[in-house]
Amino acid sequence: MPRHLTREDARRLAVSAQLVSAQRPAGIVEAIDALTVVGIEPTAAIAPSADLILWSRLGWPYQPSDLVRLVEEDRAVFEWGGFYRTMADLPLVIPDMRTRPQSARGREWLSANDRFRRDVLDRLRVDGPLRPAEIPDTAQVSWTSSGWTDNRNTLQMLEMLVLRGEVAISRRDAAGRLFDLAERVYPGPLPELSPEDASRERAERRLASLGIARSRSVAQPIEPVDVGEIGEPAVVDGVDGTWRIDPGGLESVDAFAPRTALLSPFDRLVFDRRRLEDLFGYEYLLEMYKPAAKRRWGYFALPILHGDRFVGKLDARADRKAGVLRVHAVHEDAPFTEEVAGAVDREIRELARWLGLELQEAMVS
Repeated sequence: MPRHLTREDARRLAVSAQLVSAQRPAGIVEAIDALTVVGIEPTAAIAPSADLILWSRLGWPYQPSDLVRLVEEDRAVFEWGGFYRTMADLPLVIPDMRTRPQSARGREWLSANDRFRRDVLDRLRVDGPLRPAEIPDTAQVSWTSSGWTDNRNTLQMLEMLVLRGEVAISRRDAAGRLFDLAERVYPGPLPELSPEDASRERAERRLASLGIARSRSVAQPIEPVDVGEIGEPAVVDGVDGTWRIDPGGLESVDAFAPRTALLSPFDRLVFDRRRLEDLFGYEYLLEMYKPAAKRRWGYFALPILHGDRFVGKLDARADRKAGVLRVHAVHEDAPFTEEVAGAVDREIRELARWLGLELQEAMVS
């Protein structure tokens, strides 16, 4: 029989698994390991998403330079598929790398450009790490697209080779990513896992990081948000369908200690919008791609978590040139109590302090 959860239990399971209860992780590697992935989105209306995600877990001790060191010097963290992951998870990803590119179009383009592929690898072997602009385009067949990748053959080849595990992202700077041979970025030798074993362990780790998830959900190109038949079945009061839960996380429900957090729009706790509405009854949409006149909450509004409920959205922008964090609005989903208002205000001030910016206090509602 499925395990029965109240919606409060389900929310607390999800919040604890995502490390936004009062119990904070010990450090960056521990946080990424528990979360399994940290999304990379460079939009810095306030701060890059990966930094916001880690700050919301670790608090003031987190500094972006520490993440850079772990990626570029210690090689304890690596970038693949738009996410930071701990290097310990690399063996779980390698079987997936061997299936890339997954589209017939991508495979055909790669096959038609085998000489170009070898040229890119040879150039990296001699001169890497390099930016795409530093590698000659010797493509036999150009990449066509209706988007920004049209005819950007070197970048497209590097992206495919990263997904295949032949090339790796060595580091980032203000000008973008530098690429190198994977053998110079990834450690070796590594344990060999079958695709089935790797897929199962990734699903187990994903469920542990989410606490509760659907067996099947909206398909994602790189990192799923569903877990198959991993874990135990569960039903949640007032929510249709069956869920899968991580039984090891149930202890966190009874021991739940709340806190207030400001989350990135790309945070995994809010990434699956259907799950967000089912469990939290919270409506959220990232509006950075909408015309300003059509935005309800702001360009890069941060979801506000208080305990096991989302209570509003923070519309703010970091003006680094002026040295201020401009708070345009604090949107309250329901009128804040005095206790909630105080907790949210303190967290906004902590955000400004971490960013090293002055808060425009008159704008905080």
